[in-house]
Amino acid sequence: MRVFLFLFLLFPLVELAVLIQVGSAIGVLPTLLLIVASAVLGSVLLRVAGLATAWRARERLARGELPEQEMLEGLLIAVGGGLLLLPGFISDVIGLLCLLPPVRRLLVAKLRRRAEEQALRQRAFADELQARANSTAPRPSAAQPNVIEGEYERRDR
Repeated sequence: MRVFLFLFLLFPLVELAVLIQVGSAIGVLPTLLLIVASAVLGSVLLRVAGLATAWRARERLARGELPEQEMLEGLLIAVGGGLLLLPGFISDVIGLLCLLPPVRRLLVAKLRRRAEEQALRQRAFADELQARANSTAPRPSAAQPNVIEGEYERRDR
C-alpha cells in the first residue's frame, strides 16, 4: 500500500520533469500543441474504439454469450483514453499502449489469467472452510425430518 502511495505521489513529479525537459528541447508552443493534440487524439480514439467494443459486446449478448473479453477491453480503452486526456507524455505513452489492440489483448489475457487464479484460490479456501465446518458439525439423521415448532393464531374478521 505504501508503494502505491509513493508511486501515486511520484508520478506527477516525473510527468512534470518530462514536460520541462521536452519543453526546453523543442520549445513551449510545440510542447503545448503536442499536449492538446494528444488530448484530442485520446478523445477521438476513446469514442471510436469504445463504440466498436460496445458493438462487439452487444453481438455476443445477442448470441447468448457473456462478453467478458469485450468488457475488459472496454475497461482498458477507457483507461487508455483517460490517460491520453491527462496532460503529460508518460501518461500519453501508457494510454496509447492501452489503446493498441495487440497490447490490449495481451493485458486482457493476463488479467483474465490472474482473475482465474484468484478465483481458484478463493474457491479452495472456501472448500476447506466448508470441509472443516462439516467435519465438526453434528450430522442430522436421515430418519429424522427437519421440524420447526411454532404457534399461530388465526384471526378472522
